[in-house]
Amino acid sequence: MRARTAVAAVGAIALVVTLGACTENTGGGPSVDTGRQHTGIIATDPADSTGPAPAVEGAQRGGTFTVIRETPISHLDPQRTYSFAGLMAAPLFARSLTTWKDDGQGNLVLVGDLAETPGRDVDGDCTVWEFTVKDGVRFEDGRPVTAKEIGYGIARSFDPALTGGPTYLQEWLADTPQYDTRWRFEPGRYALPPGLTTPDERTLRFEFARARCDLPYAVSLPSSAPLPPDRDTGIHLGAAPFSSGPYKVTRFRAGVEIVMERNPHWDPATDPVRHQYPDRFVWTFGPSPDAATNRVIADNGADRSALSWNYVPPSLVSRVAGDAALRSRTLLSPTPSANQLVINNQRVTDLRVRQALNYAVDREGVVKVLGGAHVASPATTLMPPATIGHRRYDAYPGGPTGDPDKARELLAGQSPELVLGVADSAQEQQVATQLKGNLERAGFRIVIRTIPDDAKLDEIKKRDNPWDLYLGSWAADWPSGASILPVLYDGRSIRAAGNSNQSYFHHPTINAEFDRILALPPPAQGPEWAKLDERIMREHAPVVPLYVDVAYLVHGSKVGGVFVSSVFGYPSFVTAHVKP
Repeated sequence: MRARTAVAAVGAIALVVTLGACTENTGGGPSVDTGRQHTGIIATDPADSTGPAPAVEGAQRGGTFTVIRETPISHLDPQRTYSFAGLMAAPLFARSLTTWKDDGQGNLVLVGDLAETPGRDVDGDCTVWEFTVKDGVRFEDGRPVTAKEIGYGIARSFDPALTGGPTYLQEWLADTPQYDTRWRFEPGRYALPPGLTTPDERTLRFEFARARCDLPYAVSLPSSAPLPPDRDTGIHLGAAPFSSGPYKVTRFRAGVEIVMERNPHWDPATDPVRHQYPDRFVWTFGPSPDAATNRVIADNGADRSALSWNYVPPSLVSRVAGDAALRSRTLLSPTPSANQLVINNQRVTDLRVRQALNYAVDREGVVKVLGGAHVASPATTLMPPATIGHRRYDAYPGGPTGDPDKARELLAGQSPELVLGVADSAQEQQVATQLKGNLERAGFRIVIRTIPDDAKLDEIKKRDNPWDLYLGSWAADWPSGASILPVLYDGRSIRAAGNSNQSYFHHPTINAEFDRILALPPPAQGPEWAKLDERIMREHAPVVPLYVDVAYLVHGSKVGGVFVSSVFGYPSFVTAHVKP
């Protein structure tokens, strides 16, 4: 969730965060900028939300930009998009009410995208918000984007058949996590949920039962993308999304390839962040991270304008880091993405077992498997260091490689058999093998079950999934504990499917703490989130914190304008271009 920060009438609101992904460079080559100050502000000058975006020095139009990825993107349907790949692909073809200006160095400004500004707090209490839609924004068929199509896009996210996406807007409008019980969406029919209205073609109005000061942040996600009712194909929309951005999907071969070509009706004068430099973007799926990285390193033919989406794999980190000639073709950046061994608390109900897992885990071994300090930094807290108010602690100090003896002491002679659900990607398989070994040394019996990577996110979000453990990651949608702890650990949000609370942790006292902290003034929230972070781990141990990602990627010699998103920690393509 976004930080509950009110929008000021004049000036901007700043959120300052220190990133600490790595502390040293141990493998040769460049080190990660651990002293970076990560800032986020809301623009209050309407000029910040107008286009065109500043030209990228040296960029020219033309060429094909290729993204090589091992596994398919889970969803291209904007209302269902919530994976890193989906969130980075969506801005190419889907515009949202607001968006981030991001310099790739941690400096963020929230601006209007479809809207003329990041929103107007009508009564000054964050219960009523209005957005004015820009004039000149059009769909790929040339028809104008109006408030009605934006409203319909938001409305369809209430459909229980369209799971997987963020649920902020649905829960806030319904004033309950069980939003699908409050209003029924009817595909193809223009009707809006209670609290969402369109007073005229250019005005979208939100009315909430309680203050929702973070709405401008929440509508920067693709779930606020517009869609005409007559172009809604339900669960099939992901194969042919209807574009409002600079590119449109012209070919979709499931699991093989996605081709995006220029949308001739996109007007750069309305867009403050995007460009339309390449003729087309091609996403190609199948090659392993090793194969994709080796292709890009070789820099031949079409791969000269290609980027390997997956981070540099462990087997190639030393080679890439040690090759000075590759320095100009790598991206190295801290990220806000935290990774955990998620424990299914519905299945693993014994606190001592969950605590034993925390003592047993060998974080140093996990980081080595991933490739070392260039790609990961060990973590023992629920919130990553990039979070406002973050405070270091270790509730289960087993040391860098774990404490099997302490784990066995907690197990008291038991040998719990736990099923670990793992994606069929190369990296998850490697991490799972490492975890299985060190957990079994502590007395556990671990059974690995493989899940197709493009289905894993949906499957572990099902309340009655059959796994005791699975690897999970979370990048906050804005830099606050409010977009981490309540989203991942508020048991009141648990439903049949589409759960962000994938540990299925539910405790009334902790839920009450979420409500208490969210009601505090924003400056007071940071320290309280840090205290609650530690309390959850010490009293309940719902997951095992593992590591924070460091982004390390390599691209071809003709790739230009790509940077690591300060929000999500993966490549952003809004300024991408192909060098001549």
